[in-house]
Amino acid sequence: MQLDPFYPIVDSSAWVERLVPLGVRLLQLRIKDAASEDVLREEIAASRVLCEKHGCQLIVNDHWRLAIDEGCDFVHLGQEDLDGADIDAIRRAGIRLGVSTHDGAELKTALAVEPDYIALGPVFQTSSKSLKWAPQGLGKVMGWKEQVGNLPLVAIGGITLEKAGEVLRNGADSIAVISDVTRHRDPEQRTRDWIEETRDWRGV
Repeated sequence: MQLDPFYPIVDSSAWVERLVPLGVRLLQLRIKDAASEDVLREEIAASRVLCEKHGCQLIVNDHWRLAIDEGCDFVHLGQEDLDGADIDAIRRAGIRLGVSTHDGAELKTALAVEPDYIALGPVFQTSSKSLKWAPQGLGKVMGWKEQVGNLPLVAIGGITLEKAGEVLRNGADSIAVISDVTRHRDPEQRTRDWIEETRDWRGV
């Protein structure tokens, strides 16, 4: 499979509504704050409708049961989420799977479930979440791409628009972006800039 090189991660359907109509083709909904199941279900359902309307692939973080219930077709699991997930149920539902990794042991664990993509991070220092892992650097991106071969590799963590080209040149197939869009003074324009900057990497 092939992923779009620009992969924003947002925490609400309101963000989906703001960004997807601009031409975003791949987006993750990651709601980490405590929320009731009803709210989560509503957010996932609304995001799915918006993404389908605009031809964007929606990936639901963590909440794989709700993703199945709401007819989504892609989920992303962190290592902790992976431990408690029913991978067989996810596969029976026809749902594709992305998995987060931070070191060699986690990569081995992720590959064992035959994911549809591997995410590696943090590539650079990040302020989006507190992590116990040091920045991996571009060398790790290149090395992991050699290990995963044709499996898409998503780079995440501290990646700004200005660093996008070098990250892609070092082996990443897609770049997951949080702060550089959602904390930018003009998220819509930053999104347009990301789409333009990564345009030549689509279909490469």
